[in-house]
Amino acid sequence: MRTAIEISLYPLDADYIPPIKAFIDRLNTYQDLQVTTNAMSTQIAGEHQRVFEILAKETAITFAEAGRKVFVMKVLGGGV
Repeated sequence: MRTAIEISLYPLDADYIPPIKAFIDRLNTYQDLQVTTNAMSTQIAGEHQRVFEILAKETAITFAEAGRKVFVMKVLGGGV
C-alpha cells in the first residue's frame, strides 16, 4: 500500500533553515521515496512501511540535534 505524507519541520530557534535543509537533504538520499518540496512543506510518498521506517530514523536524527523542534504531518493512505 502506498502512503503520502505532507510534513513540515519547525525548529524552535532563530537559525531555523539549517535543520530543515538537512532533513530534506537526507530524505532525498532515499531512492525508494518520492520527495517534493515547496515553500511550506515537503510531501513524501512510497510504500507505507518503508515511509514510516525512514521517518522514524530521520526524525530521530533531527530530534537528537541541538534545539527543540516540532514536526507537523498529514498522512494520506490507500492507493496514493
